[in-house]
Amino acid sequence: MMLADLLLAARRDGRQVAALPPHLVPTDADAAYAVAAEVAARLGWAPLGWKVAGTNDVMRARLRMPEPIFGRSFGPLLASPVRLDHAALLDPIVEAEFFFRLARDLPPRATPWTEAEVAAAVDAVHAGVEVAECRFPTAALPPFTAILADGSGNGRYVLGPAIPDWRDGLAAMPVVVAVDGTPRRHGSGAEVMGDPLRSLVWLANRLPRAGTHLRAGEWVSTGTATGMLAPPRGARVTACFGSLPEIIMDFD
Repeated sequence: MMLADLLLAARRDGRQVAALPPHLVPTDADAAYAVAAEVAARLGWAPLGWKVAGTNDVMRARLRMPEPIFGRSFGPLLASPVRLDHAALLDPIVEAEFFFRLARDLPPRATPWTEAEVAAAVDAVHAGVEVAECRFPTAALPPFTAILADGSGNGRYVLGPAIPDWRDGLAAMPVVVAVDGTPRRHGSGAEVMGDPLRSLVWLANRLPRAGTHLRAGEWVSTGTATGMLAPPRGARVTACFGSLPEIIMDFD
């Protein structure tokens, strides 16, 4: 059995792969992304867009990554407030992120896409949360290339309010994640490559190396602004971006 077969079954059954044979670990990032693309194609699930992770130096150093990472995301896009069955989630991690929706394609070309060009292709930006999941147990993670093959730990996506003035810059926007009313994580847009738009630019220029590109209508979650938080079962977790209405998630 190949790695794509294992991950495909795990996705369809909503379970984890307890132990990964060493010979199935991808040899490098390109091989891992190829497995992830095969799994996505064979699943046949409606794509939501893409996720980006590892968008700050601390995270990349911890994971020994030379660059950010990406993965396919799948719908549906959940609306806040939302209730999630904690027992059905696979080692969930809450990450408050900026979500970009594309108004037009950004196809491969000879010169890199610029920040101004990518910004002009954006239809809207929202506050949001990725509830990341992993098809491998957190307590026994395989080498990191296997995580890339698992869509970089893509999970479920909760959409919050639109950010009307995002073109004025997102770096200074404060972001707070709270559990049952107690703040647990603090950050800002600056945690995401200095500004979340740069994460989107990076992805626009990285995807062609993987044989694909950004398309109109896709959503991109650009990386956590607050680090990672494991939500306790039975807790209400909220994410607040500046003065916007909070995103509410109940983990039943």
